[in-house]
Amino acid sequence: MATTIPIAYQNGTGVPEWLNKGDNAWQMVAATVVGLQSMPGLVILYGSIVKKKWAVNSAFMALYAFAAVLICWVTWAYKMSFGDELLPFWGKAGPALGQKFLIMHAKVPETEHKRDDGSVETAALEPLFPMATLVFFQFVFAAITLILLAGSLLGRMNIKAWMAFVPLWLTFSYTVGAFSVWGGGFLFQWGVIDFSGGYVIHLSSGIAGFTAAYWVGPRLQKDRERFPPNNVLLMLAGAGFLWLGWCGFNGGGPYSANVVSSMAVLNTNICAATSLLVWTCLDVIFFKKPSVIGAVQGMITGLVCITPGAGVVQGWAAIVMGVLSGSIPWFTMMIVHKKWALLQKVDDTLAVFHTHAVAGLLGGALTGLFAEPTLCNLFLAVTNSKGAFYGDGMQFVKQIVGAAFIIGWNIVATSIIMLVIKLFIPLRMPDDELLIGDDAVHGEEAYALWGDGEKYDHTKHGFSSDDKVNGVGLTIDL
Repeated sequence: MATTIPIAYQNGTGVPEWLNKGDNAWQMVAATVVGLQSMPGLVILYGSIVKKKWAVNSAFMALYAFAAVLICWVTWAYKMSFGDELLPFWGKAGPALGQKFLIMHAKVPETEHKRDDGSVETAALEPLFPMATLVFFQFVFAAITLILLAGSLLGRMNIKAWMAFVPLWLTFSYTVGAFSVWGGGFLFQWGVIDFSGGYVIHLSSGIAGFTAAYWVGPRLQKDRERFPPNNVLLMLAGAGFLWLGWCGFNGGGPYSANVVSSMAVLNTNICAATSLLVWTCLDVIFFKKPSVIGAVQGMITGLVCITPGAGVVQGWAAIVMGVLSGSIPWFTMMIVHKKWALLQKVDDTLAVFHTHAVAGLLGGALTGLFAEPTLCNLFLAVTNSKGAFYGDGMQFVKQIVGAAFIIGWNIVATSIIMLVIKLFIPLRMPDDELLIGDDAVHGEEAYALWGDGEKYDHTKHGFSSDDKVNGVGLTIDL
């Protein structure tokens, strides 16, 4: 039976004997860069990739979710995801605020994992750092899940309905997936592999976003037909935060700065780059021009696809996964979407279904094929796992069953949440607000630009006909 090492602080420095300062430092850095994926990464990306009239609203949906999830997380949702079992798929609610709770005693594993040279490899799921670090690390994962989900709803969801949706979905959907797969629930015990959130984060956000988009309804028809980015360069800046932030996303998965975390970071970048290049090549072959937005989508599908197996597959498998993540989601988005009536009916604004649900499912299935036994032994609590490529076809079956549970739960839970909110708050903005956009919803606009039929208003935009620049009268011809 594992024993608990008592807390004994060294020389009054506040450093207990069990604390691995290297692991703790890496985990806090990883959490911070994952947070940067959302704030400012997705805030910038969302505010730039939509029409100018929706820039403020789209960015605010991400900003609100980040703040709201944090308060819900430390108040009750963290323990529902990583606390004591209430049901085989759900933990007991409770706060993660007090210092007594936040100090986590290190545990000595019964069997230490060793490297080939005989040195001890830090065991997974036995983090040698304060629980406060883990609470924050898992918060940024929960927050980005809601923000990714929001990508399906941009350009028409009632902001008040979104404000109600965030805590409800976090409580009744995200915590179930997190506990089932990561927190000791039945899928965790069965040995389903989700290294850093391919199922818990990406498959769930893609399925829930698509489901929520169905219930909210579509944008205005003219917005669906033409929805150009208002700033492509800022969109790329947001995408850059997303790509490099993924080093913490997957690199922090083992809870230790170890061999597996190094593999995870390298594989993440290999798969993302491969996927981006494949997607771009397909755009050139079929549409004759490389699309910047397409390249970003290919980058995202690569990042998503590698996430379920980032630290448990070899580099060659990361390349294979990149080729498939750059082609299969491209095919579902560019070909299948145009032929499947359901996909055309549901207005998934940023194609989150394809970039996250399809890519997340693909990555989970491929992990069931390519999970390498030595790397699995260094990461998983359930040892002796390996993919079908290494002789265990059952692992592939486990991955499919795990995905089916995440998909089914998210469809049902998201639908119930949306129907309950609809009883009290309209899910979709009225058409008159949809015509105007940010100014109608927030009383604010992203850019003081004119040319879309707007009238110049010096009280809003800062200049009058009497203003002077460098002593010269300024006139504006509209």
